[in-house]
Amino acid sequence: MANDTANQRHEVERLERQIQELSRQTPSDDNARDLERLRHRLDRLRLESSTELTSWHRVQLSRHPRRPHVQDFIELIFTDFSPLHGDRRFADDPAMIGGMARFHGEPCMVLGTQKGRDTEQKLFRNFGMPKPEGYRKALRLMHLAQKFNRPIFVFIDTAGAYPGIGAEERGQAEAIAQNLREMACLTVPVLVTITGEGGSGGALGIGIGNRVYMLEHAYYSVISPEGCAAILWKDQSRVEEAANALKITSSHLKRLGIVDEVIPEPEGGAHNDAEGTATAVDRQLKEGLEALKPLSGEQLVLERSRRFRVLGDAANASGPPPNSENRP
Repeated sequence: MANDTANQRHEVERLERQIQELSRQTPSDDNARDLERLRHRLDRLRLESSTELTSWHRVQLSRHPRRPHVQDFIELIFTDFSPLHGDRRFADDPAMIGGMARFHGEPCMVLGTQKGRDTEQKLFRNFGMPKPEGYRKALRLMHLAQKFNRPIFVFIDTAGAYPGIGAEERGQAEAIAQNLREMACLTVPVLVTITGEGGSGGALGIGIGNRVYMLEHAYYSVISPEGCAAILWKDQSRVEEAANALKITSSHLKRLGIVDEVIPEPEGGAHNDAEGTATAVDRQLKEGLEALKPLSGEQLVLERSRRFRVLGDAANASGPPPNSENRP
C-alpha cells in the first residue's frame, strides 16, 4: 500500500511538471488537447489518492483552472443579482464584484473577488487581485447593506491584494486597514466563504465575518507557499515543505478555530461538480444565516469581535493562554 501511494504521488508530480511545461509553450490546438488530457489524468489520480493529498496538492487544487469562481457561485446560489460598480473616489475595480441579490427570496448583498478564465478575462480581472478602489467599493457596498439592514455574503478567492506601484500610491494598506475596522462594526450578519485561494491581507480585507466558512480544498494563509519558500530558504523547490509548515488547509484551520466550518467538495474537487459544490455552500450559508438572524446589531458586533480576538485559542486544549485576561 505504501509503495502504491508513493508511486501515485510520483506520477502526480510528473504530470504536474508536464502540465507546467506545456502551459509555458505557445498556445495551439494540439497543446490545448494535450493539456486537457493531462489534466483529466491528473484529476483521476488525485481522486484515487484523495485521502493522501498533501497541503501543497490542496493548494494546487484551489487554483485549478476549472474551479468555480465567485461569479459562478453568485449565479448558482442567488437570484436577482444586480451588480454595483465603483468606489465613488477613483474607479471601478473588476477584480472585486458585488451587488444586491436575493438569497432564498430574502434581499441581501453579495460580493467577492473574481478571477478570469481565459487570458483576456484574467488580465481584465487582474487575476483576482483587488486594488484599493476594489476594497473601497466593497466597503461602500457593505455600508449600503447596513443602511437597508441586509445580510452580507462574501466570497474569497484571491492570491492577495495587488502589490503594484499604482495600488501603493493610492493607499492599498490604508484601504485594507479601513475595511478591517469598518467590517468589525457592521450591525448586519456577515458570512464569509473562502472558495479557492485566501491569500494574506488581500483576503482578510473582506474577511471579517460572524461566520467564516471554507471549501475543503481551499487554503487561507498569511503568505503563499511559494512566497514562504522564497523568503525562508530562497529555494522554490521547498514549496511543499513550506505548505506543510504554514498549516493552511481547511483541516488545520478548523482545528485552530480560524474557520467555523469546512464545506465538503465533490469527489476529486469542486471543479468536477460546480453545481454540487454550490448546493453544499448554499446549505451552509442558510444554516449560518438562520443562526445569526435572532441577534441584534449590537450582539452581532460583539460576537464578531469576540470571534477574532480568540483566533487560535481552539488549538490550546489545556485552557486559555497565559495572561489572556490582559488582552485588549
